[in-house]
Amino acid sequence: MHIAEGQKLPDTNLKLTGSDGAKPVTTRDYFADRRIVLFGVPGAFTPTCSNNHLPGYLENHDAILARGVDQIAVVSVNDAHVMTAWARFTGGEGRIDFLADGNGEFAKAIGLDADMSAGGLGVRVKRFSMIVENGRVEKLNVEGKPGQAIDSGAAQILEQLAAVPA
Repeated sequence: MHIAEGQKLPDTNLKLTGSDGAKPVTTRDYFADRRIVLFGVPGAFTPTCSNNHLPGYLENHDAILARGVDQIAVVSVNDAHVMTAWARFTGGEGRIDFLADGNGEFAKAIGLDADMSAGGLGVRVKRFSMIVENGRVEKLNVEGKPGQAIDSGAAQILEQLAAVPA
């Protein structure tokens, strides 16, 4: 069973990447007293994640923040070095927070881990998006079909933000 709307995110460890390197952060501290749009991708540099999912959040960055969101963040079961490189490569550095869940601790804790060993990827996080208010999940979208970013995409989040006032 995965996390549900209304539940608090479990306290786990992540690495927040940035131009000055990766810094450890707990989910408790990162999500405290803020409204954050978080989306999860199975892998940095993978086709759907790089070509469909992340670009929507970059293109709609200002519109999302204008609807009462403090920050947009992406999480993936990749190490901090890969997430840093992906942030730079995509132009997302400084606009979106890139969170590395290197061991899949967060993915497992929220019940959205997925065994993608058949494709050579090991354990990853399912594609999802959520609106998180002070550590509590307001809205959760888990992608229904592999290889797509519709249910969990930026357009879906924008619709939900319009329906739920800040």
